[in-house]
Amino acid sequence: MEQIRTRYAKNSDIHVAYQVFGEGDVDLVFVPGFISHIENYWDEPNLARWLRRLGSFSRTILFDKQGTGLSDRVSKLPGLDVRMDDVCSVMDAEGIEKAAIFGISEGGSLATLFAASHPDRSRALILCGAFAQFTSWIPTQEAMENFFQYIDNDWGRGESLQMFAPTMENDPAFKQWWGKFERLGGSPGAVKTLILMNSQIDIADILPSVNVPSLVIHRRDDIAVDVEAGRLLAELMPNAKYIELSGVDHIPWVGENSNQILDEMSIFLTGDWPPMETERILTTVLFTDIVESTKRVVGMGDQRWRILLEHHHAIVREELKRFRGQEIDTAGDGFFAIFDRPARAIHCACAIREAVRSLGISIRAGLHTGECEVSAGKVSGIAVHIGSRVMGHAGPGEVLVSSTVKDLVAGSGLSFIDRDVVTLKGVPGERRLCLVEQ
Repeated sequence: MEQIRTRYAKNSDIHVAYQVFGEGDVDLVFVPGFISHIENYWDEPNLARWLRRLGSFSRTILFDKQGTGLSDRVSKLPGLDVRMDDVCSVMDAEGIEKAAIFGISEGGSLATLFAASHPDRSRALILCGAFAQFTSWIPTQEAMENFFQYIDNDWGRGESLQMFAPTMENDPAFKQWWGKFERLGGSPGAVKTLILMNSQIDIADILPSVNVPSLVIHRRDDIAVDVEAGRLLAELMPNAKYIELSGVDHIPWVGENSNQILDEMSIFLTGDWPPMETERILTTVLFTDIVESTKRVVGMGDQRWRILLEHHHAIVREELKRFRGQEIDTAGDGFFAIFDRPARAIHCACAIREAVRSLGISIRAGLHTGECEVSAGKVSGIAVHIGSRVMGHAGPGEVLVSSTVKDLVAGSGLSFIDRDVVTLKGVPGERRLCLVEQ
């Protein structure tokens, strides 16, 4: 295979390194594990052969997530919802409207969230050795501290190979390459920060919203990620096919059935899929409401209130535009809007809260992330009802979110205070609400 050229896509001000190779009819975006280095990949014979085979049935887009490999280093590593834009950026750079998304290990969590949030850009989803909850990888605080000790003392020597590919531990050449992979993938400090951020991953609540055709592959004795993680993914995603293979290695390109993994992927990618209803998407809903609006109307009179309301609406619409929110409805003095990223929605709610204070008014806001039906500009579904009910529990000046939102923005730098577990009117089950710290 000819030398693969590394290119750069822009995600806002961040440069994301990527490569394109292969001649298949299906575009496939490969989301790597927690660290990667796309040029170093080709120096390992097993991986190079595996990638060439992958390229025989797909046009593959391989990239380094921001903060790792050849992509820009960042002052603060972002959470999953922000890193979803890395996938969009490489697709946009190549003019790809829709692709199959392939995620391994921690990259599987990102790929899953992307497929749920962007079904219009996701042809299918493939997961290998993936998980919805970080504890499937590092289950205890003691295990994390042991890993941190390795990072502090021995990162770059390749000794972590036993944690990811034990069948290759006695291969000197592979171990040497693995040590270089550690060094090039991320510095010790960056890797520890990345692990801490990933420790907040829990996307179990959004799995039922993954409606694209999905393939979940997991090795039964995967040494890094418990097989129950793969079973859970397949169980909760409505259109998932599950394949469980023998083996202990976590990385898919080594081990007794590395070729079988490719065989299953090839069959899945080149098969016929039923048409999907892309109107069902994972989105974050935001509801806002002016505090004590009725009392203000009585005190101000209708004309002055209408003028104040016009100023309020203008401010809210300006903030929605700034944070890429989509206005759905203005029910009286409140707004209903949707966002493709929960962190962006929270920042917008907080910005609205601060901006309207110049008018001498206070708002409350509620947010939830869930599956919605979008049709002819209308948005409906249980997630809408939950978002509205969450807002109803917010006090003056408060931005209140569901625990689902809190879990999805882990690593974003946002801080929360846990509130009570409540039963929302008309919504089955109990839910914990969380207050965004001011």
